[in-house]
Amino acid sequence: MRDVTTLSQTFVISTARTPIGRATKGSLVGARPDDLAATAVRAVVERAGIPADGIDDLQIGCGYPEGEQGYNLGRRVALLSGLPVSVPGSTVSRMCASSLQAVRAGFHAIESGESHLHVAAGVESISRVGRTTLPEHRNPKLDGSAFADVYVPMGLTAENVASQYGVGREDMDALALLSHQRAVEARDTGFFDTEIVPVAGADGSLVTVDDGPRADTSLEKLGSLGSAFTEGGPITAGNSCPLSDGAAALVLASAAAVETYGLRPRARVLATAVSGVAPELMGVGPIEAIERVLTATGLQMSDIDVVELNEAFASQVIAVCRATGIDADTQLNPHGGAIALGHPFGMTGARLVGALVSDLEATDGTLGIATLCVGGGQGMALLLERMP
Repeated sequence: MRDVTTLSQTFVISTARTPIGRATKGSLVGARPDDLAATAVRAVVERAGIPADGIDDLQIGCGYPEGEQGYNLGRRVALLSGLPVSVPGSTVSRMCASSLQAVRAGFHAIESGESHLHVAAGVESISRVGRTTLPEHRNPKLDGSAFADVYVPMGLTAENVASQYGVGREDMDALALLSHQRAVEARDTGFFDTEIVPVAGADGSLVTVDDGPRADTSLEKLGSLGSAFTEGGPITAGNSCPLSDGAAALVLASAAAVETYGLRPRARVLATAVSGVAPELMGVGPIEAIERVLTATGLQMSDIDVVELNEAFASQVIAVCRATGIDADTQLNPHGGAIALGHPFGMTGARLVGALVSDLEATDGTLGIATLCVGGGQGMALLLERMP
């Protein structure tokens, strides 16, 4: 195994996330997305113990940067977080990997020597903004006739992956049940308490837990659900992630900043990678991205202790695990995934990194990968090392 500790001097100092609410009917429907993101950013800056005026940049990921999430959300969040006006902000969109791209940008800026303190965040409020799906917004050239069909519904991509990779309904429902069981245990034992920053609800009460995890689900209940996207298809609401609201953030620092401010790094970013696949098979995007970060560091999947793989759909999680050798029992999402927790598009990448750091600390692991598929046919992965 290659000595990966010589590859990077970019450290994760602190992480935080809001609870995740169910879109349109959950606990965060009354919260503006910029306020949600500011809540997470304030928490990570305070937890890191860094001087606010020392932050070089804030970048926020957002899947649908429009409406209340538009007008350079990153700059607004920097101001709403109470950071000095000298701290700039920008917004990036790579659909589901938007905030992982924000982390990647910070990693690159620090490695180049251009930055020393970087805040990466992500947010999505489907309740407040929704999703752009109007036919008049679509370029007719990208309908699958001459070019790829980038507008293919995500549920159909999950059906395509299930068919092409031979993933059965029973296996999907079993993974969904496992996700809920692990998330419920993590919630009920207080594991998520150190990650979550409470958010004020519409009635003034504090929202402190995720809406999604179901303690009462079972294989029987999951098996009774009808097809969600095609008649007789294996993809259901139970083995797919729900639409959600939430925000997450983290602080990245250079080795020089760690020394200057006496910071305690929790993890080191070792490598990142992106990949592209056919939009119709969007869910398998992580396969090549994972292979690229492993190749870049000379590692194998057997060297990895934990993989936080976003559970957009159970079919794609199973396909990715089979193709890359991820062991669902020992490596995958030890505290549940998006099928149980939810998937606020812009939030998820940063949430995965925060969860990965917590996972490695809880299991005394060393190496971990955060990865996810991306609407439009992409994949992304980040490899990190827990600091002792």
